[in-house]
Amino acid sequence: MVSAIAKASQALAAAVLALSLFPGTTAAQPQAQTKQDIPDAPSASRPFPKVPPTSQAPPDQTSPNQTSPDQAPPAQAPPPPNQAPPTSSDPVSNPASNPADEPVYAPGVAPEPPFNVTTVPPGSVPAPHGPGSEELYKIVTNVNQVLVPVMVKDDSGRLVNGLLSRDFSVFEDGKKQNLNFFTTDPFALSAAVIFDVGMPDVAVQKVNQTFSALEGAFSQFDEVSLYTYSTSVSKVTDFAAVGKRLTAALDSLKTVTGRNNGPPVVSGPLGPQGPMVNGVPVQTGTPRMINPPKEAHVLNDAIVAAAIDLRKRDRSRRKVIFIISDGREYGSNASYSDTLRVLLSTGIQVYGVAVEGSAIPGYGQLQKLHVPLTGSRLGYSNILPKYASATGGEIYSGFSRDAIEDVYARTLGDARNQYTLGYLTHSTPSSTHREIEVRVARPDLKVTAKEGYYPVGLAR
Repeated sequence: MVSAIAKASQALAAAVLALSLFPGTTAAQPQAQTKQDIPDAPSASRPFPKVPPTSQAPPDQTSPNQTSPDQAPPAQAPPPPNQAPPTSSDPVSNPASNPADEPVYAPGVAPEPPFNVTTVPPGSVPAPHGPGSEELYKIVTNVNQVLVPVMVKDDSGRLVNGLLSRDFSVFEDGKKQNLNFFTTDPFALSAAVIFDVGMPDVAVQKVNQTFSALEGAFSQFDEVSLYTYSTSVSKVTDFAAVGKRLTAALDSLKTVTGRNNGPPVVSGPLGPQGPMVNGVPVQTGTPRMINPPKEAHVLNDAIVAAAIDLRKRDRSRRKVIFIISDGREYGSNASYSDTLRVLLSTGIQVYGVAVEGSAIPGYGQLQKLHVPLTGSRLGYSNILPKYASATGGEIYSGFSRDAIEDVYARTLGDARNQYTLGYLTHSTPSSTHREIEVRVARPDLKVTAKEGYYPVGLAR
């Protein structure tokens, strides 16, 4: 009996001790271990400890993110000086907005970079451009590759095919060059067509009837621009592929008229001053002074204008100027030597058809032998063969309409289908003229190529 009372006394004492130590528990309810707010030790995945919460709500109250209807949300303490106010996306100021799987760092502590950081070698990253600069990376190189289109024909004037690179020899200023490029593939053309509207009207009307054949001589891969000239130069169309635009431009040129045949009438019975009797005007009054317009044929200026536009075209195309004219030159601002310099600096070939008086057989050969003066004010009767011979092109004569149409297909076909030789020059960009000579192993063949170039045109 005494032992039973002693055991009951010991159980009562233990219950009283438990109530004194844990007031929120009862004897019938097991003791729940409260979660201690002890930060975890740093680890590789969580290098910084979580920030302990400032306060803990009792288990029977609402969560920190919830507010009871009867209770207003607690006022937030103002942020410390020199610190931005907390936002809903700030995990430090608002721990509830931070996901459970992301670490929260203490205020003022910057996170360390990941452990698997790789770096680039010093100097491999270019310096950033200045503010507001939108310039992309630019690679500047000096291109010293010289391309020489070569046309090879037999005694009958037909193109010779089947030659190899070993059949050609190229000399620059008398020194043989090592060829590093050779192809027989045809090239797409960038052609500037120049039409002389200052010829006699009979010649202009004859050419107007051949424009359909001119358009048909170009391929679908070519691009064409149109120019006209007489006393001044006019650009009809910019470069465009063969199509409706070119057709419309050529149709508009069909209405163009040339100059009247013969010199202008300034006196005599048919003059503009009125009827005369024995040299005395019938109508009294102040006599009328007739000043005929000054005649000019600015062929050089037209070539320079077309060459400047051709220089901007893609270098993968063969650049040619196709001229339809009688070859007369008078009154241009550009001289022959200046115009030829522009052509040789840009690698442009001159082709064309000589009409009217310049189409006389043998007339072009005589003009080719004449060395023109440096100035153009004295005028030239037919300057086309000179430009063609110096640039590696060719000029054909056309008296009739059929002859002119045949010239279109022949000249443009020769310009497209040529041998193309290339070598690396050791000359520096300068204004010095470099002479080129192309030889072929067979002496019975005729070789046509440009007579030289200016290195200043190579550096781009």
